[in-house]
Amino acid sequence: MFAERTIPPLLATDEPPAVSILRPQGQAPLLLVCDHASRQVPRALADLGLPEAELSRHIGWDIGAAAVTERLAARLDAPAVLTGYSRLVVDCNRRPDDPTSMPDISDGTAVPANRDLSDAGRRQRLEALFHPYHERIAALLHGFQRRGVVPAVVSVHSFTPVMRGFQRPWHIGILWNRDPRIAVPLLAALEAEGDLVVGDNEPYSARTGCGHTINTHCEPAGIPSVMLEIRQDLIADAAGAEAWAARLERLLRPILAAPALRHRQVH
Repeated sequence: MFAERTIPPLLATDEPPAVSILRPQGQAPLLLVCDHASRQVPRALADLGLPEAELSRHIGWDIGAAAVTERLAARLDAPAVLTGYSRLVVDCNRRPDDPTSMPDISDGTAVPANRDLSDAGRRQRLEALFHPYHERIAALLHGFQRRGVVPAVVSVHSFTPVMRGFQRPWHIGILWNRDPRIAVPLLAALEAEGDLVVGDNEPYSARTGCGHTINTHCEPAGIPSVMLEIRQDLIADAAGAEAWAARLERLLRPILAAPALRHRQVH
């Protein structure tokens, strides 16, 4: 009998880590996650055969999402978990068996290194990038549990202003499925601002399986959670990211303080 061949590590020792943790000792009963925080590609994958202009587009990462997450973590004193590599290498917000997990075409752009990807190549990416990200989320949630705290989880994403020729009107979308505890009051608070077009499960819907991170770590455990989708042109620079972090801090603080969020609610 032959032993299973070991898959070589994807990342060199001098490359950035697969996952970044901000404010691990943050005191807020809140965990922020950013599934598409980086456009980085492991050196061994040679930029996936793509030019920088493609990797820096929305297909490579969620533009502005990491900047908002970092600022919101600091404002709320909350821990945050951010991916270290591009969603084109492996999408940490998709099931590994999802065809879009390692897409060979993304928004019309062919991804050469993802074409005819071998099982070993897929496993290498999952072991190097996908599993470490979700293991750190699980570990931080377990830490809250050990302290007797039920945290809220806010997943920060961004969306492109135009998709397939459609000009998306929303400034922000709130994605949620069965747990309304954060989503419903946040929708009301955003709409009350008076200067926003707010999407309820737009431009994507959490009720169609969108959101592997929330679906894995939160809903089965009854942890209150929500996904934010902010339009990328609003947060593409530091000023926009800071403005949206300030707005979200102001609106989220009273919602996160609600007693209803301090217990698990399994549907």
